[in-house]
Amino acid sequence: MGDHLRMRDIGAILAEGHRSFSFEFFPPKSDEGETTLWHTLRELESLHPTFASVTYGAGGSTRDRTVRLTERLATETTLTPLAHLTCVGADVGQLTGVVASYAAVGVTNILALRGDPPAGPGAHWERTPGGLDHADELVELVRSLGAFSVGVAAFPEGHPESHSKDDDAVTLARKADAGATFAITQFFFRVSDYLDLVERTRAIGCEIPILPGIMPVTNIGQIRRFAELSGTAVPDDIVERFTGIDHDPVAVRTLGIEIASELCARLLAEGAPGLHFYTLNSSTATREIYANLSLNAIDSVSASP
Repeated sequence: MGDHLRMRDIGAILAEGHRSFSFEFFPPKSDEGETTLWHTLRELESLHPTFASVTYGAGGSTRDRTVRLTERLATETTLTPLAHLTCVGADVGQLTGVVASYAAVGVTNILALRGDPPAGPGAHWERTPGGLDHADELVELVRSLGAFSVGVAAFPEGHPESHSKDDDAVTLARKADAGATFAITQFFFRVSDYLDLVERTRAIGCEIPILPGIMPVTNIGQIRRFAELSGTAVPDDIVERFTGIDHDPVAVRTLGIEIASELCARLLAEGAPGLHFYTLNSSTATREIYANLSLNAIDSVSASP
């Protein structure tokens, strides 16, 4: 693959006013799952996204597989990888080593996250000995190691550990001050929550581009589990729309795609700088939303090398 693809700077793309469309995957637990994921990646590659990312598992448990998949994205596809990095279970030396492994294959975009407590969401956070406590510290570390474009997380419904949404805006601004050039939100269902986050952040002078995270509802039980883990509320009006079709997987999936398409269209109309899809390692839903919105016709750098 050409270096011009791997070296695309996500922060610069957004700063220049281009729309970004991107996909996120989670690392499978087996080689068979990795093969399936690779098929999904190849299908979504044809949509020419701005970037693609692979998450860490809970507690950093899949770090090695995440790093390997990210390296494959950089060297075997035309996709621009966004490498995940968390403070969980690693000291500064280990974090530096992971960054070095990414840099060695031309990866220059990193998503710097504190990560969930090793004991799981809701548990007390404990810093790894010799490690870092906060995402802004991780941003500073990554920026000190080279010319990286660093992204961070944002929380439209509030971080589970924050005291207020104003605190969330201040925390995001602190990450930007540390050198972050863009943010990606936790998934959400209400446009108003996203717009409120943007407004609060702008009100304190922070202009960091904030990409909304989208997770289509294709399985009610699954989305409820994700919502409970993340602290994200599934609004009553959305739950009501699924009333009566709970036991019809095809109808649930069809409605979920429709709701996600509505959300995406409203976000773009309100000026969101793009969309970041939590794919759950399946390409079908994302491709259908793309078709509904005619995203391939939208003027963005995602379709050009």
